[in-house]
Amino acid sequence: MGRIIGTYVFPHPPLIVPEVGQGAEDRVIKTVEATKEAAKNIAKQKPSTIILITPHAPLFQEYIYISDAKVLEGNLEKFRAKDVNLSYDNNLDLVEKIISISKREGISSGGIDTGLFRGYRELNQLDHGAIVPLYYIDKEYKDFKLVHMSITNYPLEKLYKFGTCINEAVKNFDENVVLVASSDLSHRLTHDGPYGYSEHGGKFDQLIVECIKEKNIKEILSIDDDFREKAGECGLASIVIMLGALDGYEVEPEVLSYEGPLGVGYMVSKINVIKEKPRDYSKDHSKNHFKNPYVCLAKKALETYVKTGRVMDVPDDVPDEMLKNKAGTFVSIKKNGELRGCIGTIMPTKANIALEIISNAISSGTRDPRFNAVKMDELDLLSYSVDVLLEPEPIDSIKDLDVKKYGVIVRSGFRSGLLLPNLEGVDTPEEQVSIALQKAGISFREDFTMERFEVLRYEE
Repeated sequence: MGRIIGTYVFPHPPLIVPEVGQGAEDRVIKTVEATKEAAKNIAKQKPSTIILITPHAPLFQEYIYISDAKVLEGNLEKFRAKDVNLSYDNNLDLVEKIISISKREGISSGGIDTGLFRGYRELNQLDHGAIVPLYYIDKEYKDFKLVHMSITNYPLEKLYKFGTCINEAVKNFDENVVLVASSDLSHRLTHDGPYGYSEHGGKFDQLIVECIKEKNIKEILSIDDDFREKAGECGLASIVIMLGALDGYEVEPEVLSYEGPLGVGYMVSKINVIKEKPRDYSKDHSKNHFKNPYVCLAKKALETYVKTGRVMDVPDDVPDEMLKNKAGTFVSIKKNGELRGCIGTIMPTKANIALEIISNAISSGTRDPRFNAVKMDELDLLSYSVDVLLEPEPIDSIKDLDVKKYGVIVRSGFRSGLLLPNLEGVDTPEEQVSIALQKAGISFREDFTMERFEVLRYEE
C-alpha cells in the first residue's frame, strides 16, 4: 500500500534561481537556504513520485487541471534563463486514479484535449511555480516520477476534500509520495511590492505561518475570500490541498523560514509524516468523513430529503443513547461560514433523539423562514452542528446567565423565544436575553420568565 511520506511548502520566486537572479537571490538568502535544506530532506526520503500543486499551471473554473502528458517538461526562458530545462516522466497511473476518485466525490479534475487549445502554448508544460521548487530538488535527487496539477476556485473545504482524494489514490499503489505545495503568500507587504501595500498582507502571512506551526487546519479553512483578496495571496489553495492529503496522518510541522523583504511573503516549511493514526472524527475537516453520529445523521437526513423528497428512517447503526433518550435538539447549517438555516425544538417532540435530529435537520434546511430551501447543488458546501438541549431550569435574574455556558428561554403567555449558548457575536447576558425576546415578540416592558439550559454540542 502506498503512503505519503512528507509534504512541503515551497515559494516560487524565479529570482531564487541563480540563472535568473544573477546574484540578486542574495536579497532573499533565508529563502534560498531553507529551500536547499528542504530539497536535501526530500533526497533523503527518496520518494518514487512527487506530486506538485502550483497556482501557475493552467487555471480553469471549478476544474482542477492535472497534466496527462507522458513527459512533463519546461524551462525558464521567459525569465531569461532558457538553459534551465527540466523534464520528468509523468505518473499516469496515479493521475488516472486521482481523477477517478475525485470524480466519485463530485470534484472535476483531469487533463485537457490539446486539440481544443491549440493557442494555449503552455498547456502540459511545467510552469515557473513548478520549476522553481523542482530546480532545487533536481539538484539533490532525480529518481522520481512527477504529477503536476493546478488549483481552481473551489471553496477551501472542497479543495481540502480533493486533498483527501489524493491521499486515497496514493494508497492504491506501491508508492512513497512526497507532496509539494508551491505557494507564495501575500504580495502586499510593502508599498513598493508588486501590488502595493495592504495592512491585511502581514496579518495573512502571520496567520498562515502560525497555523502551519500549530497544525491549526480549522483556522486555515475558515479564512474568507475577502481577506484573501485584500492580502493579495498566491497559493493558499495549494496549501489547503496539501493539508487535505495529510488527513488521517500524525504529522510534525516545521517552518524552515519566512521572510518578505521584496513585498511578497515567502515561507518554506516541511510537514513530516510520522504515521497513520486512528481518525479523530470530532476534528475531521473533510466533508466526506462525517463519523460523529449526531452530525452524520443531520447531514444524511437533509441530503436524503433534498435528493428524494423522502424522510429517512433511523439507521441501524446509531448509538443506543440516540434511541433510548428524548431531548429537544437544534440543527444549525452553515454555507461557507455563513448561517444557512437553524431550527430546533425546546422540548422533545419525537420518540427519541435520532428522530428529533432527522426532523429538525430537514426543517433547518428547507423551512427556516429566513432562507430559501437548500438546493441539490449546495449540499456539498454545507457544514452542520447539532445541539442537544439538557433540561431547562428556571432562573430569577439575568445574573444567573453565562453566555458561553448557558442558553436562555424567555416566556410570556403562549409566546417563547430561545437562544443557544456560545454564539458568535453574543457577548453578554443582556444581549442574549434581548435577542431571545425579539425572537419571541416580547417587549422588555412586559412580564416574562427566564430559564437557562446547557447543551451538548456536536460539530465538525
